[in-house]
Amino acid sequence: MLKRLLLTACACFALTVQAFSQITPAPARAEGEGPYIKLIIRGVTLIDGTGAPPVGPVDIVVEKNRITQIRIVGYPGLPINDNRRPKADSTTQILDLEGHYLLPGFVDSHGHIGGEGQGTPAEYVYKLWMAHGVTTIKDPSAGNGLDWVLDQKKKSLANEITAPRILAYTSFGQKSEVPITTAAQAKAWVNQNKAKGADGIKFFGANPEVMEAAISENKKIGLRSIMHHQQLDVARWNVLNSARAGLTAMEHWYGLPEALFENRTIQDFRLDYNYQNEQHRFSEAGKLWKQAAPPFSEHWNKVMNELIELDFTLDPTFNIYEANRDLMRARTQEWHTVYTLPSLWRFYAPSRQSHGSYWFDWTTEEEVLWKENYRLWMTFVNEYKNRGGRVTAGSDSGFIYQLYGFAYIRELELLREAGFHPLEVIRAATLSGAEAMGMEKEIGTVEVGKLADFVIVEENPLQNLKVLYGTGTIRINDQNEPVRVGGVKYTVKDGIVYDAKKLLEDVRKIVDEQKAKENYQITQPGLDW
Repeated sequence: MLKRLLLTACACFALTVQAFSQITPAPARAEGEGPYIKLIIRGVTLIDGTGAPPVGPVDIVVEKNRITQIRIVGYPGLPINDNRRPKADSTTQILDLEGHYLLPGFVDSHGHIGGEGQGTPAEYVYKLWMAHGVTTIKDPSAGNGLDWVLDQKKKSLANEITAPRILAYTSFGQKSEVPITTAAQAKAWVNQNKAKGADGIKFFGANPEVMEAAISENKKIGLRSIMHHQQLDVARWNVLNSARAGLTAMEHWYGLPEALFENRTIQDFRLDYNYQNEQHRFSEAGKLWKQAAPPFSEHWNKVMNELIELDFTLDPTFNIYEANRDLMRARTQEWHTVYTLPSLWRFYAPSRQSHGSYWFDWTTEEEVLWKENYRLWMTFVNEYKNRGGRVTAGSDSGFIYQLYGFAYIRELELLREAGFHPLEVIRAATLSGAEAMGMEKEIGTVEVGKLADFVIVEENPLQNLKVLYGTGTIRINDQNEPVRVGGVKYTVKDGIVYDAKKLLEDVRKIVDEQKAKENYQITQPGLDW
């Protein structure tokens, strides 16, 4: 059981994977309209993903799955002159969305599809993502097996299933018959991985000879790479080592404070520390940034500038650690009671075994340390962006009380907290994510010639990112009554228009059916109410 859970874990262990926690693949697509010979989306305010300010009203023409025209058709507050508009014919489908906001489809740069331990069928995961405007995901580590993920990738590309576009990254050493301990073995595995069809590799750690050989060979053959620098190896191989060897991007933040050490070479671990004790692991991690060079110091600046010079990407996944600084908030998020499956809720429950379920005795003291940890971490990430470094948005959902789709929007809010302007947040979620995957010529911005991937919402997300949550946000109406507004209205992928709210209804039905089958209701740990 322990091994099965660890194989799916977001931020855990360097394993030579022999078995996988496969989940139910998505059924044949029964949702979405299109693609059309010609689709005109009329009257929207466009946020194009480049960092440019909004502009509108705009008409956007899509032919099959490509954007062919973007035309400004008037001025706010004035009637639109039909003579300005792109012409429709008998084959044209019109979507009149005057007053709505249109953004590029979101890219989740850290999107585990789930595993047997979480009990999440792929349909459930995909529809939660799509309902929140996520049209492309990178599956780090292919935890359900590369063949399984590649099958889902192929079906998604053909739009045979309702799912985001999928990129498949394998865990280094996955399905190797023997442990990889030499440079020759590392290079051989990397080339075999490409031949199998993987898009890239996720590393956790290994001896420096193996890491150098594997990362440099992977870059040489044209694949990308990401890394969670696990604590078991970071004392001898930190983020600077990886970036210099050719790593494309880092996940989370492990390995970065270690590169910033000035008066130590090893984290100041408690002396009874045990990595397999996740209470130790995560409570001690909350002290790590405080041990690094202070912000804007000479060494801090030197490390940052070198990483930027190497075109290195940061994918912070702020949301996945947020329970560490406010456990009650993470545990009681309003969507859990409606959209979290019983099996996933059980996976989150305090446990000495399930990854990310380490709430044996989480105290105010741990939360205070983690709040300071976030302040220092966010300072680095925001300044990295300010100096031209690439920062992406990844959710790492399915762990630590973070739910697919909802957690992605929370990641956007946390980028905002870090200091990003809302337009910079959207760019991180779109263009930067596309660039990090080498897909910026196809997705990431709303431009002529690119794929028709859009997020369409009735409210202005720049004024309030909460309007992107499936549950929307609260506003008082003219009758002094609280009402819900927002939620993505349409998600468009490859020119196919999906009713985002209907996708959420489908998710709710999956959850309700499972609850009824088990006679189950969501309750807080240790309580029966």
